[in-house]
Amino acid sequence: MFIVALSYIAPLEEIDAQLAQHVLWLKQCYADGLFLASGRKEPRTGGIILARGERQALQQRLAQDPFALAGLARYDITEFHPSITAPGLEGLADTAVEPAP
Repeated sequence: MFIVALSYIAPLEEIDAQLAQHVLWLKQCYADGLFLASGRKEPRTGGIILARGERQALQQRLAQDPFALAGLARYDITEFHPSITAPGLEGLADTAVEPAP
């Protein structure tokens, strides 16, 4: 599983001009089963994406984001293995990883 921290590197006016296309791209990533959750940072300096799958596939998909294509954002990817989850999120747990005592 991955946490993607997206950081804007352009003024919000330029971000807003690409926002509708970015949202369409997000929806396709959800439809393809790649993304689990996403949303804006507060203050509005970027966003966070929770993704699954393979790193290379994720990197390729992030490169197709309209924000990336327009040079408006930077993407930092952190891989993690959830070992403990809240009730209702058990499907996110990595069963190959033992929870810490």
